[in-house]
Amino acid sequence: MTAAPAKAQTRSPSRADALARVAAALVESGVEAAQAQEESRLLLRAAAGLTRLELTMSPDAPLTDEQSQRLSSYAARRAAREPVSRILGARGFWTLDLAVAPNVLDPRPDTETLVETTLALIENRDAPFSILDLGAGSGAILCALLSEMPGAFGVAVDLSPDACAATRANLTRCGLNARAQVVRGRWGAALNGPFDVIVSNPPYIRAGDLATLDPEVRLHDPALALDGGADGLACYRDIVADLGRLLAPDGLVAFEVGFDQAASVAALLGASGFAVARIARDAGGHQRVVAARPVQPRS
Repeated sequence: MTAAPAKAQTRSPSRADALARVAAALVESGVEAAQAQEESRLLLRAAAGLTRLELTMSPDAPLTDEQSQRLSSYAARRAAREPVSRILGARGFWTLDLAVAPNVLDPRPDTETLVETTLALIENRDAPFSILDLGAGSGAILCALLSEMPGAFGVAVDLSPDACAATRANLTRCGLNARAQVVRGRWGAALNGPFDVIVSNPPYIRAGDLATLDPEVRLHDPALALDGGADGLACYRDIVADLGRLLAPDGLVAFEVGFDQAASVAALLGASGFAVARIARDAGGHQRVVAARPVQPRS
């Protein structure tokens, strides 16, 4: 009697093989090649529980079946243009590791320019400043500022209950909740000043442009955090109208703005008695932040 041939064993893919396969799938889905390479590494490290060094030192080590299945699931979601930060539930922002919550704006690297500019215009970061973050979303801006200003206390405001919950969670995650308060409301309507620093990354996409946004934004970020009205400036008008009663006489206000909105936002501030202190560019060279102070101290 002839023995049955041995069943061929399926070899588990190596880390390097899996990395190449995922990167190719992402490029085919429309992700730019360099970005696909970086994101593939992030997904592989998360799926296999690897550090950057472990992946670099042992690229030929095989994945377990469980790791391979998890990576395939992550890759399919990313190929459908779900952002990596939402797949993994976290994003690095400034020097912090923040949770990324469903139905809340995913913080972007461009917003770090707002943090950087605000800090650059503050002479003594150890002073007991009061900070107001209008439209806080995930709480990224307030968390970053509080992490650099040990004497400061912050108030975060957002209309979305999901965003308020996300801000609270990230303040706690970063060990900053004792120096902050979260308020649900529309801009500064329910608040009284004065605040030393007011920051905001309000919705600034023109309503007519929402349908043209990348799927990572259009399909996964809430419209409430994107829609800035017909000209993209509606939220700035609402906020600027309240600055007179909310901002301290020698205070600082800083806005993130759309790539072509710096001059318009500066004009809104100028018409309300504020002088531009700085217009800062992001890493891509776009004018991304407008910071201003009152033209003269108010009594």
